[in-house]
Amino acid sequence: MYLNKVEICGVNTASLTVLREAEKTELLARVRQGDQAAREKLISGNLRLVLSVIQKFTGRGENMDDLFQVGCIGLIKAIDNFDLGQNVRFSTYAVPMIIGEIRRHLRDNNAIRVSRSLRDTAYRAMQVREKLTAEKGCEPTVEEIARCMHLPKEEVVLALEAIVDPLSLEEPVYSDGGDTIYVMDQVGDKTDDWCWLEELSLKDAISRLSDREKNILSLRYLAGRTQMEVAQEIGISQAQVSRLEKGALGRIKGSM
Repeated sequence: MYLNKVEICGVNTASLTVLREAEKTELLARVRQGDQAAREKLISGNLRLVLSVIQKFTGRGENMDDLFQVGCIGLIKAIDNFDLGQNVRFSTYAVPMIIGEIRRHLRDNNAIRVSRSLRDTAYRAMQVREKLTAEKGCEPTVEEIARCMHLPKEEVVLALEAIVDPLSLEEPVYSDGGDTIYVMDQVGDKTDDWCWLEELSLKDAISRLSDREKNILSLRYLAGRTQMEVAQEIGISQAQVSRLEKGALGRIKGSM
């Protein structure tokens, strides 16, 4: 279930306990002595930490129950490997472990299989980019990232492009109250013998429009203005812009 619901993986998130640092330290010490009850209590007492981490991965279309379970694996690894001798809070150590486990899961279960070495290069490049951005106060170039990593620019570009999520042809790219434009609407076959005929038909259809209609379509689809912005620029109402735009598009479609 998703985070705005009460339960995730059958766990009632409203009833999750939160341990104080002193309690965590005591339980970790008991875990080192082989106390399994302390280990279970430490896991359940840090489930809110897992819940807060997986919120960083919302919006990717991933099942949040799955991510929660993977995050719990990262939490368990953090508990088993935490060094009490280090002067660091447990949560400071656990969060990167949980994030790393989730990223490995996403990497290994991606729809498009990409080699681990290529993904590792991409993640390292993103870390370098964040570091350089913090140091310079602006986005670094690919050349700067590659130079810092001691790698060819082409290798860095290839790695970063390899981890980009695939885009559906049915993904909407533009919608403003009218017909939605999808990715597939912008994909054309340049070898199609009918392309030049369609282009001629389009030019002919547009040439039959009034100057005001041409101006509206130019502002809307070439300049990327909203109907309200177009209305303010040419001095008519938004409703008139909508009516003229719809009529012009209708006549173009009829001619095509």
